[in-house]
Amino acid sequence: MNDTPNTPASTGKIMLVGLGPGSHDHLTARARAAIAEADTVIGYVTYIRLVADLVEGKEVIRKSMTEELDRAIEAFERARQGKKVALISSGDAGVYGMAGPTFEVLFQAGWTPDSGVEVEIIPGASALNTCAALVGAPLTHDFCAISLSDLLTPWPTIARRLDAVAAADFVVALYNPKSGRRTRQIVEARRLFLRHRRPDTPVAIVKSAYRPRQRIEFTTLEKMTECDIGMLSTVLIGNSNTFVRHGLMVTPRGYRNKYDVESGATRDGEKAGRSLSTGLTGWLAGLHASGLGAAELAALHRLPEDYIAALLAEPVEPDDTADEAAGAEA
Repeated sequence: MNDTPNTPASTGKIMLVGLGPGSHDHLTARARAAIAEADTVIGYVTYIRLVADLVEGKEVIRKSMTEELDRAIEAFERARQGKKVALISSGDAGVYGMAGPTFEVLFQAGWTPDSGVEVEIIPGASALNTCAALVGAPLTHDFCAISLSDLLTPWPTIARRLDAVAAADFVVALYNPKSGRRTRQIVEARRLFLRHRRPDTPVAIVKSAYRPRQRIEFTTLEKMTECDIGMLSTVLIGNSNTFVRHGLMVTPRGYRNKYDVESGATRDGEKAGRSLSTGLTGWLAGLHASGLGAAELAALHRLPEDYIAALLAEPVEPDDTADEAAGAEA
C-alpha cells in the first residue's frame, strides 16, 4: 500500500457500517442507504451473507475472520480511487468491529480528514444490546463488555479485567467467549468470577441473536460452562442483584433503595431529586462520624486505604447544594 495519502480530489469514501444483529428488521435506515450508495462492499463472508440481497450488482469483496487489516487496506485503496466503500461489521463497527483497525490503517498511511477520503461511521446495535433485549433488562445498571479472545490481547490483561469487574459487581457481557480452538478461556472466566460472585448468579447465553438459529439459555455462573457456547454466543453475567423471573433477566436500578415501588413515595431519610442518603455527601459524612481509621474503613468498603485517608483528611462540607431538578436523577 502506498503510504502517501491522496489529494482531496479523490473524493472517495469509507462507510463503516454496523449491521446490528443482521436481521433486516434491525438494520438502520442509514446502514441500508450506505450499502445502496456504495460501489464496493467489503466484509467477513458471514456478514456479506446477512445482506446478500442488498449487495447485488456491486463489487463484493469477501474476507475471512482473521483478515481485518486486509479488509481495511482494501477499503482504503478503493476509496483512494474515488470509490464509495461500505466496510461492514455485525453489531456496531466501533464495538469490537472494523472502525478501530480501519483508523489504524488510515493513520499509518498518513490519512487526515482533509486527505480526500471521507470516513463515516454508521452505528448499529451491538450484540450487548440485542442479546439484552431478548432476555429482559439485564443492563439497567452499570455494566461492561469484555472479549475473551486472546488472539490480540494477552491473557493476563484479560484475566485482570475479569477479576476487577467481578469484584466491582458489574453486569458483564462476554464477547468471543469460545471457539473451536479457544475452549479454556470461558472456564477461566468462570473461575475468576466465582472468586467474587455467588454460584447461583444468573447468566443468560444468547446465540445468533435475531438470526434463524437463535438460541437463548438461562443458567447460573456455576453451571454456565456446561451450556452450548461458541463464537456466535454472547454471555451475560448478572450482578449481585440480578434476578430471573418469568423467563426474564432483570437487574434492578436501585429504585427500591429510595422509593416504595407500589406508592412511589420516598422512604424515610430520602428526598426526591436529591442524592441517596448513602450517596457521596452522606457517605463522606458517615466516614467522618464513624470514628474508625482509614485501614478499617478501607476494609469495610473495599476501597484503597490511601483514598479513604485522603477523604478523612478533608474537612466535612455541609450539604447545602441546590436540589436537582425533579425527575432528573442519574
